[in-house]
Amino acid sequence: MPATVVEPTRTARLRAAARDGAPWSMFRLATALAASGNAAAEEEARALHRRAARAGHVGAQVAYGRMQLQGIGGESDPQHGVDWLMAAERLAHPVAGYWLAWAALGSVLLPRTARINQRILAAMQYGYTPALVAAAVHLGRRPDPGDQALCVRMLECATARGNAVAALLLSERLQHGEGCQPEPRLAAAVRARLRGQGVDPLPLSVALPVPPDAAGAAPATLAFEEALAPSRAVLLAPRPRLSKIDALLSTDECRLLMAAALVRTRRAASTTATLRLDIANEDLALRIVQLRLARAAHAELAHAEQIQIQRRGPGAGDGITAAGSRHFDSLQPDVLARDHPEAGNRVRTLHVCLRPADGGGGMVFPQAGMGTTPRAGCAVMFDTLHADGSHDSDALHADLPVRSGEQWQATLWLREGRYRQA
Repeated sequence: MPATVVEPTRTARLRAAARDGAPWSMFRLATALAASGNAAAEEEARALHRRAARAGHVGAQVAYGRMQLQGIGGESDPQHGVDWLMAAERLAHPVAGYWLAWAALGSVLLPRTARINQRILAAMQYGYTPALVAAAVHLGRRPDPGDQALCVRMLECATARGNAVAALLLSERLQHGEGCQPEPRLAAAVRARLRGQGVDPLPLSVALPVPPDAAGAAPATLAFEEALAPSRAVLLAPRPRLSKIDALLSTDECRLLMAAALVRTRRAASTTATLRLDIANEDLALRIVQLRLARAAHAELAHAEQIQIQRRGPGAGDGITAAGSRHFDSLQPDVLARDHPEAGNRVRTLHVCLRPADGGGGMVFPQAGMGTTPRAGCAVMFDTLHADGSHDSDALHADLPVRSGEQWQATLWLREGRYRQA
């Protein structure tokens, strides 16, 4: 006989309360269902948020707008999602502004204007943890001691409100005394709480040099448009067209991508060595990092596939992959036909090291007769197609084996045309 699924007591109580059809009751039930991560529950949550939103509940308007924007609980309808978020913002809900800033950074649905910074500031002042994390990582790029201290305070606030990514970033700063006095015992306590939630600590890392574009920023200000600044690329080889970009990501940005992978996979799914971040899991901090990478590759975020984060070690298993075989990044016709064929093929790859292995790692390009040495925060960029759109056979490459430790890396593939709807 099939097993009967017993609904958790709290959810059952919320469901009973929502039978009165009151917008607040429906909103509370929908919020609980959406937090489960179950596809059927998310679909039901979306329907409940829609009903509550139409009845005038501003929190439901934000939630329903976000679900449509990111395709949570059903097909995405980004423009309709923006319309609902605009309605909620007119009712002075700061979280609506956060998601409108998220949309504006993509420059598809809304223009990039100074309102991005204003909206994020309002969401920070409201105490919305994703806004606090985004601002902390943003300020953490800067050398100013005041900005570094602000970064720590924002991470502390987001950690206190239960944000696991913030806790991972904070534990590293406390351990190494970045923007604060070293507090190894407090860092250990934060890691212990995370382990209790099934989240492993970040791998050992050290502070990186300040990225060149961050040195002149005005202290204690938000200027997220700095992610659009061009990065200097040094040509390594003409065939394939291979370049390197030094100091592209900051210490916190590298840790952010690793933390996102650790929190989303957790120990129960530790056999997953590679994570592609779905747009439904893309908060503002992750979006800004991807925007920075896309612009470094002379492309728009709208042309980027979901970023891929990977752990590599000396052997397979335990959530770590070994070296990869030689391959091309351009997609074969049958694969392309299943994955946004209207966007065209992959034209460029940007591969960034988040943490180098203790020994080995890197990439090799056999046709160019050269390899690359991974350095944290630095990127390798290469073209996968010729200028006329034809396949570049010189772009053959492979991962070099890791001899000891772990190498963490992130890859962003850029398409010929627009890949994202938002």
